Amino acid sequence: CFPYQSYRAQAHVSMSRFEPSSFVNYERLQSNIDIVRKRLNRPLTLSEKIVYGHLDDPHKQEIDRGRTYLRLRPDRVAMQDATAQMAMLQFISSGLPKVAVPSTIHCDHLIEAKTGGVKDLARAKEVNHEVYNFLSSAGAKYGVGFWKPGSGIIHQIILENYAYPGVMLIGTDSHTPNGGGLGSICIGVGGADAVDVMAGIAWELKCPEVIGVKLTGSLSGWTSPKDVILKVAGILTVKGGTGAIVEYHGPGVDSISCTGMATICNMGAEIGATTSVFPYNHRMKTYLEKTGRGQIAALADEFSDLLVPDEGCKYDQLIEINLDELKPHINGPFTPDLAHPVSEIGAVAEKNGWPLEVKVGLIGSCTNSSYEDMGRAASVAKQALDNGLTCKAQFTVTPGSEQIRATIERDGYSKILGDVGGVVLANACGPCIGQWDRQDVKKGEKNTIVTSFNRNFTARNDANPATHAFVTSPEIVTALAIAGTLNFNPETDYLTAANGEKFKLDPPYGDELPAMDFDPGQDTYQHPPPDGTSIRVDVSPESNRLQLLEPFDKWSGSDLEDMKVLIKVKGKCTTDHISAAGPWLKFRGHLDNISNNMLIGAVNSENDAINKLKNYLTGEYGGVPDVARHYKANGVSWVVVGDDNYGEGSSREHAALEPRHLGGRAIIVKSFARIHETNLKKQGVLPLTFSNPSDYDKICPDDKISIRGLKAFAPGKPLSAAVKHSDGSEDTLELIHSFNETQIEWFQAGSALNRMKEMQ
Repeated sequence: CFPYQSYRAQAHVSMSRFEPSSFVNYERLQSNIDIVRKRLNRPLTLSEKIVYGHLDDPHKQEIDRGRTYLRLRPDRVAMQDATAQMAMLQFISSGLPKVAVPSTIHCDHLIEAKTGGVKDLARAKEVNHEVYNFLSSAGAKYGVGFWKPGSGIIHQIILENYAYPGVMLIGTDSHTPNGGGLGSICIGVGGADAVDVMAGIAWELKCPEVIGVKLTGSLSGWTSPKDVILKVAGILTVKGGTGAIVEYHGPGVDSISCTGMATICNMGAEIGATTSVFPYNHRMKTYLEKTGRGQIAALADEFSDLLVPDEGCKYDQLIEINLDELKPHINGPFTPDLAHPVSEIGAVAEKNGWPLEVKVGLIGSCTNSSYEDMGRAASVAKQALDNGLTCKAQFTVTPGSEQIRATIERDGYSKILGDVGGVVLANACGPCIGQWDRQDVKKGEKNTIVTSFNRNFTARNDANPATHAFVTSPEIVTALAIAGTLNFNPETDYLTAANGEKFKLDPPYGDELPAMDFDPGQDTYQHPPPDGTSIRVDVSPESNRLQLLEPFDKWSGSDLEDMKVLIKVKGKCTTDHISAAGPWLKFRGHLDNISNNMLIGAVNSENDAINKLKNYLTGEYGGVPDVARHYKANGVSWVVVGDDNYGEGSSREHAALEPRHLGGRAIIVKSFARIHETNLKKQGVLPLTFSNPSDYDKICPDDKISIRGLKAFAPGKPLSAAVKHSDGSEDTLELIHSFNETQIEWFQAGSALNRMKEMQ
């Protein structure tokens, strides 16, 4: 379970009062880096040091940024409760007795925001009792730590307890890169990837390119760490970081708190980046010490050369941002890369017909719920209260963890935020992922909300496609909630006090860390017993929440002939479009039930409709899952045709499991988001891209497609699609792929899990 115990530079360190031990493997990291540096004979970036430092075979591994696949040995696995259900079901199917690396489950996704933290948490425990019992017992049986509902959001818990400079962690959530704020390489993956690591199998990752972001100057005034990533998102767009690690460096780094760095890394998921990372510095050391990990900080000091980039290292792309000149930003609506300075958003909104009135302001989430974030928001709220004002908009506050909730309550921030009109929600994801029972507007009613979250796709927060969601810092959210309008720039504009006098808000201030120690709050961690063999994990055959998995069928050995086009998707298609969250989260452990949401949010190119397409066996129109089920029942395989950056957003592997379960064989698109492409491969689906992107236009909804060349399927060798049109004509299109030899074996076996069983 802990393969590096023999090395000198390790500490049997208490990571927190919840985690009894963890091993810091800096000497193993040093050894691997020395081997790779000698082979490559060049300076290394920080991300290269940590990634290559975790190579399974540093002597022989082929290393070519952007081309080769690396076999890695991550140190930890973390899973949130929505994705952990399927991950643990897959692990159970593997037949293994216990996880091979330290692993944890975090109950943060299934708590719906409705009235307030206490009542919402109580209701979630009742409604989700079956799922929580499954995860708790499965964790105990297979050696996985269990953070109970109410503990907090997975990424905040990781930052407080498990992340440290130089560690490699994979998590079944796309915002796992949050840990990069503590000098960690933390990567979001699907559940099948997590199963590989928990099973002790080397984990594959395409060797990332490295995008450097050089920071100069220093943050001040209304400008916050959030504005760094909002600016970067505007530069790189939602797919500009695909296949790359974003590595921040330069003298400006030292002006950013550790939790501020985590905010920047967290939202790096919105540009498609593999992960993001900051170099080790005194801000990280202070945070480690304040969270009970002083021994790790001392070791990080000793091995600090491993935790910063080499002088003279080369980046594949370099961006420079002067923090002295950076202004507060607000991004949106409908996409996190539509960047605007706060000073301009009012005019831009008026020009575009976006509602100026702010209906709700929401602060917190895994992105911005640190002690510093809450303090800066409270400093803005206190100024309003001192002038007799409260929020014109509704206002919600989501603490990132039980530790943050308890500490801001002790230190008075919660009272200030409550007095200004805020409702403190449970320590959970809540509205950020659509777990929000919103009642103030009707579905279809055009309105504006501002959040300190990370993602703002159409209908994501409240299931209302007419909601215009904007992403910004907690302090700007608070100011806009007080003003009640987008057309307010706190740097220059005035508010009217209760006595009629005009006043301007002073720039926010918040302590980086509490003067006293953090208040840990309630103990919500369940450590697995030393021996869980006698523990029984029950899944009722009658359950509508949980379902044991049946193996997918193997490849037949022949080309895939005359497959129907289930849907030709038009435009943006995120994993939210493919497998919606919100009310569907309750079915994340039941593959057949959750498959009823497959692609119900995607736009059909044939009629620009959502969840309405033609069944070419019956001639009738129906919902996407219904047509897919009908094709499957009649032995007809199908494909999906998609646009650019298909599958961006959340890491949810259900977006790959559902097409496979309902008879899909291939997804053919202009380009893929990284995690979704890997998830499809893991489940035995063919993710293929048009060699010529304009070939997308040649596909018609009533076409039949045959995938040819599968008997000679090989890395780097294109496949072809024979496209038969209804008029009798035919096109032959070249399809490219990124499969390596191991991944081809997954396809041939029917899935990565099937292949794992074959190898036992």
